Order: sequence, then structure tokens, then C-alpha cells
Amino acid sequence: MILNICPKLKRNIYPLLLLSLVTNATNAQQKANKVKKDEVDYVNPLIGTASTGFAKGLDGGGTMPCVNVPFAMTNFVAQTGENKMSKMSYTYEDNSVIGLMASHQPTVWMGDYGYVSVMPQIGNLRVLPEERKLMFDHKDEVAKPYYYSVKLKAANNANIKAEIAGANTCGMFRFTFPKADQAHLIIQGINLNPALTDWANDFKVRMKELRGYVHIDTVNNEITGYNPDRQSAQLGPPLKNFKGYFIIKFDKPIRSYGTWDNQTIKKKSKEQFGTRMGAYVSFKTTGSTVVKVTVATSFISIDQARHNLKREIPDWDFEKVVKNTRDNWQQQLKKVQVADITDGQKTIFYTAMFHTLLFPREFSEYGRYYSAFDDKIHNGVSYNDYSLWDTFRALHPLLILTQPERVNDMVKSLLQMYQEGGWMPMWPNPTYTNIMIGTHADAVIADAYIKGFRGYNAALAYEALHKDAFTAPDGDIQKKWGDRDLWTSFEARGGLTNYHKLGYVPVDKTKESVSRTIEYGIDDYCVAQLAKALGKTSDYNQLMGWSKNYKNVYNTSTGFMAPRNADGSWSAQPDSGFTEGTKWTYTFGAMQDVPGMIALMGGEKAFADKLAHNFNDGHYRADNEPGHHYIYLFNYCGMPWKAQELIRQHTSWQNFRNAPIGINGNDDCGQTSAWYIFSTLGFYPVTPASGMYSIGAPQFPYIALNLQNGNKLVIKATGLSAQNKYVKLVTFNGVPIKDHMISHEQISHGGTLAFTMTNIPQKD
Repeated sequence: MILNICPKLKRNIYPLLLLSLVTNATNAQQKANKVKKDEVDYVNPLIGTASTGFAKGLDGGGTMPCVNVPFAMTNFVAQTGENKMSKMSYTYEDNSVIGLMASHQPTVWMGDYGYVSVMPQIGNLRVLPEERKLMFDHKDEVAKPYYYSVKLKAANNANIKAEIAGANTCGMFRFTFPKADQAHLIIQGINLNPALTDWANDFKVRMKELRGYVHIDTVNNEITGYNPDRQSAQLGPPLKNFKGYFIIKFDKPIRSYGTWDNQTIKKKSKEQFGTRMGAYVSFKTTGSTVVKVTVATSFISIDQARHNLKREIPDWDFEKVVKNTRDNWQQQLKKVQVADITDGQKTIFYTAMFHTLLFPREFSEYGRYYSAFDDKIHNGVSYNDYSLWDTFRALHPLLILTQPERVNDMVKSLLQMYQEGGWMPMWPNPTYTNIMIGTHADAVIADAYIKGFRGYNAALAYEALHKDAFTAPDGDIQKKWGDRDLWTSFEARGGLTNYHKLGYVPVDKTKESVSRTIEYGIDDYCVAQLAKALGKTSDYNQLMGWSKNYKNVYNTSTGFMAPRNADGSWSAQPDSGFTEGTKWTYTFGAMQDVPGMIALMGGEKAFADKLAHNFNDGHYRADNEPGHHYIYLFNYCGMPWKAQELIRQHTSWQNFRNAPIGINGNDDCGQTSAWYIFSTLGFYPVTPASGMYSIGAPQFPYIALNLQNGNKLVIKATGLSAQNKYVKLVTFNGVPIKDHMISHEQISHGGTLAFTMTNIPQKD
């Protein structure tokens, strides 16, 4: 998601520095040694970590070079600055490190929670982040999904080497110290820094109520503690029992130690409570001294953290942790194989795959999980940090193809949240937050059901979806439901009362009204498909009627979706009522009824002309999720060649590069990367819960997907080149496809999707 929309963004204009960086990165890739690489070797976790250097109006990718297994509960990462909502723990432009962190921050617009960090140091003890930071140079940095290292510039021109290996809930840090009279490891257990908050009044409450805890155990050579902080707590309900527990163990005996609270250092103190505090251990190094540190995390208890550590890192073998995590990534990444492309293209592709295999994060700990929806411990499997406003569009449909073994548990997790909290979430972090709009868990679950996934209670699923579609939230008429309003109650579909009464959400009653009307219609369509499958005909008819409500906010006099007041009049502010965008962002947003949109706007030619203006005049934002399906709409109005042309343009270096500024806009928990992967494959899921994909144009000559039950989908693009970006003929298992659509049922059984490419647009 993005917060600053630039409707007049000029395409293809980037700083010369960007072009130079991309060119140098490509040349470096091509000069690399010719030793055969595994898929995991192409991943560059630094892609998307920059926040500056982009064209006007664009943001960075909001990613981080985390080290962990796929979908890990805890991400281990070098912390270059104090993170918060709107700032990641690692930003490429930073030149210092303040700690190696066990983080749970999913993306730049959400908060961290239950975090802890460890920072090496020599010389005089300095505990606060701004005092303990050490400089580094990116040339001394190695970033892989399974390993990270950096040389930190310490006192007297000495270096401390810091390394990270990560598993699921646990990680290992390895520090190589130079000779020093004073060497330290500083643990920060909680960091409620007033300078980082945008919520001053709420922060005072948090400072009063929240206290972290650390305890130093010199017998067992460990530090234990917990961190109750949730940086997005003001957006959700209170959780009295929430704690991020941790155990930090050292392979060297603890000799000198203490705790700290803000700027107060307490030597030989073994216990500390506070809001910006931690602990430290100190020792003398006689030469190149290696100290290993394991960090175990849990949301259940200290005992569970200890159990997690025994399961994941039972000894001090750093290389074994690295190898196991590398093997895990390789197993997942090799499910999609590509050929006949450059190393640079492989890096962009497999890094995108890497980004699609991080979220939603696995939240259960070997058969048990803490629920942030009823504040209790349960048995079972759980996932969390669903960026649903973004990811229902492409990420979850992609996971159905690449991670089918996880889909049922991801659905069950959403249903557990419904049972434990009363609603399915919009954006759990890790509990309810009224961030973004729509109840897009409806789309995720309905899409999974339509595509054959049944490993959950279908009746319970329909009950949850039915509540989203038919039941207005508490205080619906009295509240405006502004984005990021402080918590009062769960938003669900804010404005649903008037949506049902008037056929649209009125702008003078509810914020983001136009976008809500359109997105509620998408969700209604998805719930309708599940109702139809379960034989609930009356509900199906009602829901399908509501799914056309987007027509009620189409202003025929202007030709755009527009805000309406409760009395039926059009608002005097035509660009109000939108979520992260303008009228151009949402006018083509009713993905559930493309033929209806075409008819509404005057037929195929008029629709195609307006859609072309969206792209040609610089209104389209490839980094903004509501428009992720827009390119494919040309398939529905007789201009598939235009879709093919735009796919090439927007999957190119213009939006995706092998560089820290490699993703235009926020990747949003894998959504942007999933769009790129689908568009590279040659098909895209325009309408959720329809079971259909719109055919595009593959960007690689050969791609193979290893699907469920041993099936394999092979995608071939004969004649593909820089000039040959148009599709002359497409067949599936030898049978021509004439309507630019292919079903999930066809793809799921495997086969060959063959494209014949040409340099001539096929306009017949």
C-alpha cells in the first residue's frame, strides 16, 4: 500500500543514478562465475530495502534482508535504525547498525511487536541506540535468505564481525571481536522511545501500562525476559496477556554483567523492569575471539521458547543452522524453474519468489499458539500478519499454486480468529487493526474453496463470510471509520448500513466511501460464490445484487466513479472518498464484474479508450494495489495486444530491478512480487473466487511450476525476444485458447501452456 498518490506521474523518468546502478548490477551478474547455481543462490534480499532514489511520488519496497526459514514466526535482521510504523528496522541508506534484531514487523506501514535485539561493542559501555551504533560499509555486507554478515567499525580502527543464522522462532548470532580490554553484548528488551511515536496521548498510556523485563542467569549463562510492546497497539484492542518472550544464551561464561534503564547503567544488577531498557554482559578478549549467541522467541512462555530452541538449534553449530535454512529455501524456490534468461533476470525473479514466501507468518509453536484475538493459548496451527487488502489480489492466489500444503491452515487460521474474536480480521498485527478497508478474508477463503481446498469447516467459513457481508459493525452509523483511527471497536465493513440501505456508502457519512462501495462489491461477489457452492440460493441472489453496487457511484456525467452524499447528490469534491488513490485509481476497480463495467462506460471501445488514457496519461501506478488487474482488462475489450505490450513495460527494469531500489512502491508482504511473478508466467487472477485466469504474455522462454499431487505446468514462449512481446497463438496441451482465459481446473492438472510470440500486435 502507498500513502502518497501522484496522479500525474510521468513514466520512464528515473534518476541517472538509478540507470547506472541497474546497468552495473546487470553487468556484475553477467560477469559472475559460471558455476551452476541453485535457485536460492540468485536471491538478493537487499532488493527493495532502499527508501530514496526513486522517481517523484514513488516509495521504496519496505522489505528487509531477514534471515529465517519461509513463513517464519520471527525474522532475524540487522537493525540500522529504531523502527516504528512507517520505518523498517533495516533501511539501505543507513550507514550504522544498532543491533541484531529478532523482529516481527511485517512491512513498513505496520508495527513491530515482541521484539528483542543484541548489539556487540568494545570500549566504554554505551547502551542507548543512538550511542551504541557502529558504522558499516555495504561492501562489507553479505545478505542471503539463510545468512547475513557485516563488519562493524568499532573503536581504534578495529572491526567486529557480526553474523546471523536464522530458523523459525530461533536464531543464532556470531560475533568475532578484536583484542579488547572491554567487550560487551548489549541486549535491548523493549524500546518505547517517545521520539518515535505519532500517537502522543496514547503513548503516555503505553508508557504507564507496559513494562518489559529482563533477568540475567549467571548459572545457566542466559538472559531471559519478555517484551509486551506492540507498536500498533493504539489501532486494536488491549491485550493484557500479550508478551514476546525470549531467551538469550551465550557460549562463553558470563563474567561481568548488569542492566540498564534509559541512561542509567546498573552494574551487577540481575533484574530489570522498564520501558526502554535491557541488560549487558562484558568480557575481555585476548585476540580474535568468537562469541556465539542464540536467541529463542515465543509468544506463549519462557518454557516454550526453551522448547523451541531445543527443536531448532539444539547445539552451537552455526554452519548447520545456515545449511538447514538454505536447504529449506531451496526446496521451496525450486518449485518454480526458469531457463534461457540472464542471471540478473533470475535474481529479480527468485527474489520476488523469496518475498512471496514470508507472509502470512506462521504463528504457532509446535502445536500451540497464542491468540491475539482472545488473549489465550490454544492448541493447533496458526498464521498471522495477513496484509489482506493487498494480498487477496495476487499473493494468496499464487500461494495456491506454489504452497498448496499451507492453504488450508491459512484459511483455518482466519476462521480461528473469527471464533476467538468475533470477526475475521482486515489486517492483523497481530490482533485487529482498522487499517485499510474491506473484509478481504472473504475473497481469500472463497477463492480457496472454489479452487478445491476443503481442509477446514466449510459451514464455519460461510458463517464468518456471511457475518462480514450482512452484519454492520458496532456503532456503524455514528462512526466515520477513518483509516488508522484509534481503536473503539472492530471496523469490519464500516458504512455497511448505508451500503445496504442506499446501494452505496455515502461520503458525508463514512470516509473512503467510493473505494468502500467498490471493494465491498468485490467481497459480496466472493461470498456469493461460496453461497452458491453450498446451495444457499437466496443468499447468492442477494449478494450478487449487492456486488453490482459499484454502479451506483459511477457518475455518467463525468465518466468516473465519484462520491455521493446520503441524499443522492454528487459531492462537490469529486476526488474525495478514495483509499490511497484518485478517481483514476478506482474507476476500473470492479474486478468482479468486468463486462458490467464495460457496459456501464459505453461499450468496449469507450471503455478501452478511457483505460488507455489511464496508462498513457500517467495515472496508472504499478505500485498501487487497486490497479494491479488493470492491464488485463484490455483482454475483455478486444485489445489483448495492448495488455501484452503493457505487461512487458511494467515487468521491466522500470518497476523491478536488481538493486536496493529494486521495487517501486511497497512490496506489501509479497503482493507486488506476486503480481510480477504472475505477469511473468503469462496469466493473472483478475477475479477472485471465479476459478479463472486472464491470459497475458510470458516474459521468459521457459518456466515450469511443480504443482500439487506431482503435476507440472510447463510454460513455453517460442520466439520470445525484445521485439517479440506480442502473442500470435496460445495453446494449452495443444488446444488453442481463443478467449484469453484459462481455468484453475485446467492448470491444476498440469500440462503445457504454449505461446507463439511475434513482433506484430494481433488486432483481429
